[in-house]
Amino acid sequence: MHKRGRRSFLKDGVIALTGIGAASQPGTASAGIADRATPVATTPPFKLGLVTYELAKDWDVETIIKNCEAAGFEGVELRTTHKHGVEPSLSTEQRSEVRKRFADSRVRLVSLGSTCEYESPDPAIVQKNIDDTRRFCELAHDLGCLGVKVRPNGFPKNTDHDKVLDQIGRALSQCGDIARDHGVEIWVEVHGGGTQEPQNIQRIMEVANHPTVGICWNSNDTDVVDGSVKPTFDRLKKWLRSCHINELWRMTPPWGGPPEDRQTQTALAAVPGWQKPYPWRELYTLFRSVGYDRYTFAEIPASCEPLRLMRFYRALWEYHAA
Repeated sequence: MHKRGRRSFLKDGVIALTGIGAASQPGTASAGIADRATPVATTPPFKLGLVTYELAKDWDVETIIKNCEAAGFEGVELRTTHKHGVEPSLSTEQRSEVRKRFADSRVRLVSLGSTCEYESPDPAIVQKNIDDTRRFCELAHDLGCLGVKVRPNGFPKNTDHDKVLDQIGRALSQCGDIARDHGVEIWVEVHGGGTQEPQNIQRIMEVANHPTVGICWNSNDTDVVDGSVKPTFDRLKKWLRSCHINELWRMTPPWGGPPEDRQTQTALAAVPGWQKPYPWRELYTLFRSVGYDRYTFAEIPASCEPLRLMRFYRALWEYHAA
């Protein structure tokens, strides 16, 4: 009796599972219910990339390519001064070698992350930064890059802020001519104490007034107005050319917890300068609305398990971007 009962139980289980499988086939009522209940994720037009600052600051070119390929990162912005050594000082042969390494991989060398800035009250320093920008544009051209990232880096002490913004804009206009002549673009990072404020970046861009000069969205706290980035995005979207993203956990919890809850605030406090939840899904929706099809570059701290972190990051990026 015991053996017959076990056989009967197994037989009934197989029949039940077969029924479930049949009910889930296309065209059945169960499939229709599941299709209606499950939102369909779509592939975003933009891609995930990596800024070598700071996660990859100690990697050479081969390691950058290997890790990006392994974790599904499709592009890279090479930050100056890092171990990869991709600098304007490279010879013609070295430039060709770097270009070929990326061309033979699944990772695109998209941009160069310079630290060129133009707010100094000393005209000689400003001119040096413009000259450095020219050298980076030449390098970007030789490597097949789209752009060169530059930045404002805050207001110098005891300066007229309006005059500084106008000075930066005029310098960027000159840099735009240089970039145009080399077939690349200038991407102005939304960066620096005070200068990163959206209205100040807008003024800089209006003064620059150059088709080759755009912005690199930087995912700052100052983007967020009453929990939304739409007002800032609407102000700056006409100049959007690139994007830096950071800690994708920096969000209102999807299970509905308030942004001011203790756990969220504890996590945010660990990263000075990123003190607000950031509406990543809204940002990506806004990117879709203007047809942004370039890269969102992860700019995240170093890790003792970088490849594991990058794989988790890729999964979370897809969650927000879907």
